[in-house]
Amino acid sequence: MNQHPRFSHFALILILFLFLLHFPTFFYKSQALTNGGRHTKAPTTNSSSSVAALLVFGDSTVDPGNNNFVPTIFRSNFPPYGKDFPFHIPTGRFSNGRLSTDFIASYFGVKDYVPPYLDPTLSIEDLMTGVSFASAGSGFDPLTPKVGNVVSIAAQVEYFKEYKQRLESAIGKQRTINHIKNTVFFISAATNDFVITYFNLPLRRKTFTLSAYQQFIIQQISQFFQALWAEGARRIVMPGLAPMGCLPVVITLYSSNAFLERGCIDRYSAAARDFNALLQAELLSLQTRLSQKSPTFIAYIDAYDRVTEIIRNVGKSGFEKVDVGCCGSGYLEMSLLCNYKSPVCPDADKYLFFDAIHPTEKLYYNLFQAGIPAFDYVTRDLR
Repeated sequence: MNQHPRFSHFALILILFLFLLHFPTFFYKSQALTNGGRHTKAPTTNSSSSVAALLVFGDSTVDPGNNNFVPTIFRSNFPPYGKDFPFHIPTGRFSNGRLSTDFIASYFGVKDYVPPYLDPTLSIEDLMTGVSFASAGSGFDPLTPKVGNVVSIAAQVEYFKEYKQRLESAIGKQRTINHIKNTVFFISAATNDFVITYFNLPLRRKTFTLSAYQQFIIQQISQFFQALWAEGARRIVMPGLAPMGCLPVVITLYSSNAFLERGCIDRYSAAARDFNALLQAELLSLQTRLSQKSPTFIAYIDAYDRVTEIIRNVGKSGFEKVDVGCCGSGYLEMSLLCNYKSPVCPDADKYLFFDAIHPTEKLYYNLFQAGIPAFDYVTRDLR
């Protein structure tokens, strides 16, 4: 019989909400980003690439601050988030520093930091080289973004259509078509669908078995890809799920002894493995079908094996702490529970996770490195 967690995500959300009521000053105004540097090695630029822009869709793993402009508690635009970002700015990225998408944009040579699309200060030049439409807490299941009142995947597609209209007004329709054709689309989402919506809310489990829910999410992804393709997307990259059972918060909620037994919870990791197999097959099928209509490049990144390898080789991989986050106790803290009063580890580079869910900049860089073959594949005709 399945063990019930000691806490549910609903409980965590309630805690966050109550915390918000008592500490409203945590919502700092987002600051403009200028230039700066960090000790994480900058990616070697693929200087021969003619990528026009990087456009990003998904959840908190690729949200650089869109939720700063959304009435939600799922925010991170306050310390200690951003403590290792240039000028220590808490931009709204759920990490101590940059995200994988920042490294990807640098690799393509389009920009060093991908801004949030909802930032009203963005210029047409900012838009031209790429933005992120992603929203922390979102997912492919239409129910998932409703939990935190965040931007749904469907709404992100609508923002993309608006983005195209803004480009057309500035550079004309044909140039916009060509621009989008040479743009790389990066999608990172689905973890929230499983960790929050399926495993912690009763509604989906009453309707779907786990395997049926995985198929449901795959169907949503397929429809999403086809919607992007209909709007001109021809170069799309998507990583699979990481081992969800290794997230510090999942270990805390589901371990029989959260303090002494902090190994990965295989039930969740197995769900990710099975889902990834389905995702790979669907992406291959999409490329085959869509390429018959127009040249299309779709690539998958194996995030699962990269993270698993790091955990198995802890100490040798450059990481020393893989089962707790750098912020607070590392067991549960995230978003508002990881705040300026929280104790923070002195060196986040030794940690796989910055809070109880989200990677450190160092892990994001590792995941970027894992994706380089995929990035090169989808831009091979641009070199």
